[in-house]
Amino acid sequence: MSSFMEDKDHSHAAGGSLADVSQCLGTLGKPAFLEPFFDLLKSTATAQIMIFSYRDNHAQCLLSRNFIEGGIGKRLAADYLDDWFLQDPLYTRIMALDGGSFETHRLKDVLPEVSQDYRRRFFDDPSIEDKTTVLSVSKQRLAISFYWQTRCDTSPDLLNIAARLVQLHFDALAPSSEPPALQVLSARERDICLGMLAGKKAELIGHELDIKPTSVATYRQRAYEKLGINSRGELFAICRT
Repeated sequence: MSSFMEDKDHSHAAGGSLADVSQCLGTLGKPAFLEPFFDLLKSTATAQIMIFSYRDNHAQCLLSRNFIEGGIGKRLAADYLDDWFLQDPLYTRIMALDGGSFETHRLKDVLPEVSQDYRRRFFDDPSIEDKTTVLSVSKQRLAISFYWQTRCDTSPDLLNIAARLVQLHFDALAPSSEPPALQVLSARERDICLGMLAGKKAELIGHELDIKPTSVATYRQRAYEKLGINSRGELFAICRT
């Protein structure tokens, strides 16, 4: 009976994942992609996902989404973009890959290649226990990183499917004047962040959106939690182009 119930649970989980994949495929390049994609990530127990694109000596945050209360590795994206990415062995690796390449790298394989300062800042201090990064080269050079606070036993195949969906989505995404990192936010949260990026104070943002300054603060905090950041400075950092 126990085995039957476990098989039944796995069947439900697999069915949910397949439905999410189907919805992702139907919304590639559209804002609606994110909801089923995040649902798919929940089945992998991912605590945070970060996606960066690279050019020579340049990195840009395309997506930073935290899924757990209290955050995991806050400031990671902002710190990483502050030239720390140049010390990332995976940056060197992805810049050397040919078009069409698709590679998976586990944390245990990468750690021996990083400096003590890098390891402390990006893994030890934020209490990150496990991470898988998929490097994908198509229209862009993408690093798609999944983070966990415990050792991960998620199927590598499922993570690769999620990464493939990311690649297809960003290949199909229409150019936008808004920072890509903000696409994880609701429309109101995004408006608040865009106002902040324009140098506006809470009172002016509230006046323009016809909401109270206290509501501006609430939406701002929600946005920070989703993005995995703590401050205006970090918002500017992950939105740099």
